[in-house]
Amino acid sequence: MRPVTEPEIRASFVNCTKGEAKRLAVPRDLGTRPWADLDFLGWRDASGPDRAYLVAESGDALVGIMLRRAVPHAGHSRRSMCSFCLTMHSGDGVSLLTARRAGRDGQQGNSVGAYVCTDLACSLYVRGKKEVGAGGRLHETLTLEEKIERTAANLADFVDKVTAG
Repeated sequence: MRPVTEPEIRASFVNCTKGEAKRLAVPRDLGTRPWADLDFLGWRDASGPDRAYLVAESGDALVGIMLRRAVPHAGHSRRSMCSFCLTMHSGDGVSLLTARRAGRDGQQGNSVGAYVCTDLACSLYVRGKKEVGAGGRLHETLTLEEKIERTAANLADFVDKVTAG
C-alpha cells in the first residue's frame, strides 16, 4: 500500500458521516508505518475498544471502513482463524468486526461482518514480520506472493460487500 495522509484517510470513509470521519482517531505514527508491507491500513481506536478502522486501496481510490468489534464471550478460550490472512490465533486474537454497509443499505441498518485479526496486522502476519506463536500459520505450499494475493482478494471481497449498492 502507498503511504497515505490524515486528510486522505478522513476523506476515504464510505460508511460513516463526514462528522464521524472528522472525529475519528487517526494513528499518529503514519510516518513510521511499514507501508511496503501493508495490504491495508488498519488500527484500533485506543479511546473506544469496540471501534476499529480499515483503509484499503480499491482501484485508484482509497476506501475507509469504520468497524465495530462484537463483544467476545467472557472466559471462552478458543482458537480462531482470520478470514483475511488465514492466521490462527488463540484467545481474543481474532474478533468479529462488523461494518455498516455504505449508502442506503447502511442507513437501513444493514451490516457486513468478518472474523479478522483483532490487531488488524494481517499483512505483517502473512509476511512473517509479526509472530503469532506456535500453530499460528498453517503449513501451506503457496508462495509468499500467493498468500499475499489471497489476503488481498479476501480483503477486496469484504470491501466489495461493504460498498455494494
